[in-house]
Amino acid sequence: MVKIEWTHEAEIWLRDIYNYIATDNRDAARRTVAGIFEKVQLLTKYPRLGHPYEPEQSREVRILLYGHYRIAYLINLTRLSTYWAYFMAPLT
Repeated sequence: MVKIEWTHEAEIWLRDIYNYIATDNRDAARRTVAGIFEKVQLLTKYPRLGHPYEPEQSREVRILLYGHYRIAYLINLTRLSTYWAYFMAPLT
């Protein structure tokens, strides 16, 4: 099974996402961060679940979506490094 490693930057992003949402609704903030975390856990079974990140061709970077959030991760032979999770505004 693949091990997921959260980078320091990804942890900061998750904390920032939580803090931003929690100013209006703490329950929604908990649900959002838990949903992102649960989505990332799917990668332990399906490491290539996300879409390839085309601009990065020297390494296998992929993007996983959760709602309006993008989760970028790098595939290694034995572990996945989650680099960041950030908000992507919906197109209008």
